[in-house]
Amino acid sequence: MIESARKYALQNAVLHNGKAEIGSVINKIVAEKPELKQKIKEIVPEIKKIVSDVNKLSLEEQRKELEKTAPELLIRHKKEKEKGLPELKNVSGKVVLRFAPGPSGPLHIGHSRAAILNDEYAKKYDGKFILRIEDTDPDRIDPDAYKMISEDLKWLGVNVHEIVIQSERFETYYKYAKKLLEKGNAYVCRCRPEDWRKLKLKNKPCLHRNLEPEKNLEEWEKMLNNVYGEEEASVVVKTDLTLPNPALRDFVGLRISKTLHPRTKDRYIVYPLMNFSVAVDDRLLGLTHVLRGKDHLNNTYRQAYLFDYFGWEKPEYIHYGRVSIEDVKLKTSLIKEEIKKGFYSGWDDIRLATIRALAKRGISPEAIRKYWVDVGVKPVDIMFSWKNLYAFNKDIIDKKANRYFFVWNPQPLNITGAERLEGHAPLHPDIPERGIRKIILEKPVNVFVSDEDLNKINLGNKLRLKDLCNVELISKNTGKYIGQDISILKEGAGIIHWVSKGIKTKVFFPDGSVKEGIAEEGVKKEIGSVVQFERFGFVRIDRMNDELVCYFAHK
Repeated sequence: MIESARKYALQNAVLHNGKAEIGSVINKIVAEKPELKQKIKEIVPEIKKIVSDVNKLSLEEQRKELEKTAPELLIRHKKEKEKGLPELKNVSGKVVLRFAPGPSGPLHIGHSRAAILNDEYAKKYDGKFILRIEDTDPDRIDPDAYKMISEDLKWLGVNVHEIVIQSERFETYYKYAKKLLEKGNAYVCRCRPEDWRKLKLKNKPCLHRNLEPEKNLEEWEKMLNNVYGEEEASVVVKTDLTLPNPALRDFVGLRISKTLHPRTKDRYIVYPLMNFSVAVDDRLLGLTHVLRGKDHLNNTYRQAYLFDYFGWEKPEYIHYGRVSIEDVKLKTSLIKEEIKKGFYSGWDDIRLATIRALAKRGISPEAIRKYWVDVGVKPVDIMFSWKNLYAFNKDIIDKKANRYFFVWNPQPLNITGAERLEGHAPLHPDIPERGIRKIILEKPVNVFVSDEDLNKINLGNKLRLKDLCNVELISKNTGKYIGQDISILKEGAGIIHWVSKGIKTKVFFPDGSVKEGIAEEGVKKEIGSVVQFERFGFVRIDRMNDELVCYFAHK
């Protein structure tokens, strides 16, 4: 068991940027040796210790050990990474895909999955990517969303070839609704919605289901001419009332709404529902492949009836698993209300998971793309991993981000025994050509350090102020200069960061908390960029007013 735990911990660490997760390791071990499931409580402490030991190794050490002890695990990982997204089935001619959000607000991290996967396939096959704004529910439209969605897609690097707005296509939907009624594949129902639903559950038709097409067409004209009010009439698409799944028995295709549409105003009052407009548009826009979550499986079955009634060839459907995103609000209607109440500052409030909020924090579009491509189009349900997204982001921004010191909850530290000190710290430890941050301290030599660091040091202890000097703490806020020799670290001295004449700084976190402190003066040149505050994390420098405002990305 110990040998298996070690190799799976190494594999998981290599897969996750050097940090193995105990749950994943346990799952691998139990899958290999099911008999251990009965002893899970006994083996967990030992596995925890093994995972902890593996996580202390560098990524390179982990990879080398895995190559030596279980190279087949590393080879499989490499093959998976090389494979990328699977090939699309039934490709012949131009591949046409679409991303079809509703304009209730800007895009969030969940939307980005469909947008990016469709874009990846469009690029892979030199195909066409259609942005289709599905705005046929006037009660759920934010007029600003049309522009915000396009902006979000541009930031994500999605190449949009055509934009289609469904509210500009009402006449087309009416044309096909009339055809369905003429063919007897749909009917105008005047039942109360709740009565119609009850009949469906009992596998029974309503009294309008078998009306002649001529009568249905008369009722259709009345709907268009504002004779009926909301919920007084609707066009229902026939399926099969004996189907075991009630959701698939007859479904509403078009309904009446008197809500004013922000674009068409009161010009139209009969609105197509999603399944009707989607089926018509997917056909008329030439969709060859449709990628969407498996929560749309019922919709796929419903839309298949429309394709069959019109004699249309269906596109190829790919249904990927659901994704659960914990600890964030995604419902745009709720967010919008809380923005109005002042709880959120806007759609880019970093407590949200909107694309613009992630951008504000310094999460790169490349990281979001890598995350979703890595997840792929598998049908299994998953839990969204912020940890994995941050690991992808760190890989991307690490070489770009300059380093600076930031001291939170600062405490003064007076350094005695030195007339003048000069600090030299690289802007980036791995890229010397970027230059250094040179800081000169004249007598009296004073710096600020974090109270968290200072409280860990006992009087008489030695410590190193990073890239500056060594001191011995002789009182709570006084240190005696004791030279520059870094071998002091081998003797057990701690190393802490410091700031001399810095700038007042606030760092805002996604959980709503704030840390205040002092950052180096040089960071003022990084407005709009992501930097690393050493020993603190990556932050995006947003603006400088009376103080520097930063947003925390991740460790």
